[in-house]
Amino acid sequence: MAETAPPLPSQQSRSHPSHMKTVKTLSESPDLISIPSTYIIRPDPQEQVISSELVSLPVIDYSLLVSGTPDQRSNAIHDLGKACQDWGFFMVINHGVPEGLMRSIVDVCKGFFDLTEEEKQQYEGKNVLDPIRCGTSFNAPAEKVFFWKDFLKILVNPVFHSPTKPEMFREISLEYSKRVREVARELLEGISKSLGLEENYIDKALDLEEGLQVIAANLYPPCPQPELAIGMPPHSDHGLLTLLIQNGIGGLQIQHQGKWVNVNAIPISFLVNTGDHLEILTNGMYKSVLHRAVVNNKATRISIAMAHGPSLESVVSPSPHLLQNHSNRPAYTGMKYKDYLQFQQSNKLEGKTCLDRLRI
Repeated sequence: MAETAPPLPSQQSRSHPSHMKTVKTLSESPDLISIPSTYIIRPDPQEQVISSELVSLPVIDYSLLVSGTPDQRSNAIHDLGKACQDWGFFMVINHGVPEGLMRSIVDVCKGFFDLTEEEKQQYEGKNVLDPIRCGTSFNAPAEKVFFWKDFLKILVNPVFHSPTKPEMFREISLEYSKRVREVARELLEGISKSLGLEENYIDKALDLEEGLQVIAANLYPPCPQPELAIGMPPHSDHGLLTLLIQNGIGGLQIQHQGKWVNVNAIPISFLVNTGDHLEILTNGMYKSVLHRAVVNNKATRISIAMAHGPSLESVVSPSPHLLQNHSNRPAYTGMKYKDYLQFQQSNKLEGKTCLDRLRI
C-alpha cells in the first residue's frame, strides 16, 4: 500500500505533499508519449513466460455449496478443496450478490478516483491500518521503481469506514461489503469441511466475526509503454481469501505450474484467491497463489478486491488438528495477524518474502 504518491518528472522533491500527483494525473498529461524512468520495470525473462495453453479454471457454484442437495454440497466442497490445493484460485458463480450492486461499487470507486487531487489528498494516510488510505504504487517510500496504479483502501470490518465523496459511496460500499463478507464466510466454511475440520473451525479459530475486511480499489490507467511498466508485481495476499471483481478490462495474471496464466473472468463472477494465512493455517496444504497485474495502452482497468482475514489480534499458526490428522510437524511459526500485516504492507512488495520469514 502506498503511503505517498510519486511526483511527476518535473518535480524533484517528495517532501511536499501538496505537490504529489497520481498515476491517473500523469496518464492524462496531453504530451505523455513515454513513461518516466521511475516507472520502468526491467522484468526477469523467466517471469514473462505466459502459458499459451487453454486452461480450465476452477468454477465453484456457490448456490450448490450453500443450498444444494447433500450430494451437490458434498461435491461442491470437494471441488472447492481441489481448487485451493491445485490452483489457489477459482471463480465463484451464482453467489447471490446483485449484478447492479457489483456495477455500482465499481462506479462509485471510479467516482472517487475522479475526485480532484485536493479532495483525495485528505486520505493520504501514513499507517497501513489507517481506516481510509489512497495513493499510488504500493509503498512508495520503500520503492525505487513505482507501479502504474492508484489505489483506495478502506477498512470495512470490524468497524465500517467510508470516504464522504462521491455521493452514495457509503451506502453502496456498506451493502456491498456485507454481501461479499457473507460469501467469503460461507466459502471458508466449505474450505473447513474440505480439510476434514468442523464447518465453523476457521470462523471460530480466527475470530472471523471481528475479522479484518478491506476494500482495495485499484485504478490502472492507460500506459503509453505497457511493456515497460507493471500495475502490480508478483505477490501473494495477506489474509485468508480475496474476492475480486473488475470493470470488464483484463489484466490479472496468476502463476500456475511455473507459468503465468491470463485470467478471463466469467461475467458477474467473483475471482477468488487464497491468502498467506490460509497457507499458514493449513500448514501448506492450501498455498497462497502468486499473482500480478499487467497494464495496457488503450483502456483504464478498475478492480475491486475485498480482502478477508482473521481478527487483528489472532495469532495464526498451523492447525493442531491438521498436524495431528496428517502426522506433520509445523512448517510455519505463529504470528499475530496485525504484526504480519504491518510488516508486509510497510515493506517492498516482492513475491512471498513475508511468508517465507515464517517458514520453519
